[in-house]
Amino acid sequence: MADVTEDLVRSALAKVRTPDGVPLSASPALAGIVVTSGKVYLSINIDEAQARAWESVRGAAEAAARAVPGVTSALVALTAERRPAAARPGPPPAAPGAPAPGRAIEVPGVKSIIAVASGKGGVGKSTLSINLALGLRDLGLKVGLLDADIYGPSVPRLSGVAQKPTLVDGKTMLPLENFGLQLMSIGFLVEEETPMIWRGPMVMSAISQMLREVKWGPLDVLVVDMPPGTGDAQLTMAQQVNLAGAVIVSTPQDLALIDARRGVAMFQRVNVPILGVVENMAYFVCPHCGGRSEIFGHGGARMEAERLGVPFLGDIPLHMRIREMSDAGLPVLVAEPDGAEAGAYRAVAREVKAALERAAGSARKAPRIVIE
Repeated sequence: MADVTEDLVRSALAKVRTPDGVPLSASPALAGIVVTSGKVYLSINIDEAQARAWESVRGAAEAAARAVPGVTSALVALTAERRPAAARPGPPPAAPGAPAPGRAIEVPGVKSIIAVASGKGGVGKSTLSINLALGLRDLGLKVGLLDADIYGPSVPRLSGVAQKPTLVDGKTMLPLENFGLQLMSIGFLVEEETPMIWRGPMVMSAISQMLREVKWGPLDVLVVDMPPGTGDAQLTMAQQVNLAGAVIVSTPQDLALIDARRGVAMFQRVNVPILGVVENMAYFVCPHCGGRSEIFGHGGARMEAERLGVPFLGDIPLHMRIREMSDAGLPVLVAEPDGAEAGAYRAVAREVKAALERAAGSARKAPRIVIE
């Protein structure tokens, strides 16, 4: 099979017409083409006001790229840039009782979406995400897990799944499944060693496509493993997805608590309620003697939650079995479901489920997110 080249992809894109009638390959909107190991990534850079008109072009470009011999998958990001405020017409006034603008991404088949996020990396966000999903599963819910950490996807390794998703209609992907969870990650589409050298708009487009163009459901809860930090991904999810809640995860260390505080503040600023805070790596349990050591301190996340007036969901120990099982693709709730470590995750899952039920019983102005 011949190698896929940028020229071959560009030739295929010449058959796709822009709203102006010119070939996409000759349009200045075509911002870049990346080809790696049979996988094609490209971005179309347009003005925000033209996004609706260009959506069909994006779909046609994706189909054209997939049709190139040797291409195994294609992802086209529609990156809309805002014009300066003075040149951009303002939106029409909303009708009384109309929903706020910006929450446009609908996910059919999913009742509730929660986001697991962290103010910084390295606090165990992804491990918490999959074990939280498993804990909710064991409480009788139908659960999916979306790995939205584009730059550092962890769900393929944590779940022990390495297959590629299949397409059901040339566009919609079927989520992969393991442990009774529906799973989706950019890591299922690219090789583990492939660097994701993408700008923010491409990341946002990829997350949007993994929400809209995956045949989720029927699910009670979709857990979203967010990228660390408080950047474009978190803001877009908060503004454009009907999230049901937000969980903040931190270690007890002062530096991590500072970042967790920023995460809480960001979600609150965009009217996303906080389901609660989890303290990860709360203490170390010696595998030989069973002794407990509070390496990073202890109780800092609980005190921070109390100070901020948000629920404290529980603490998770730093234990070798959690790390070993995670690296082996067998989360502790699967490998050792009756162990103490699994019990700690189950306790957090019960608190999250209760918070979701309380939220469902009250009117809310905005979606919610879960953060680690």
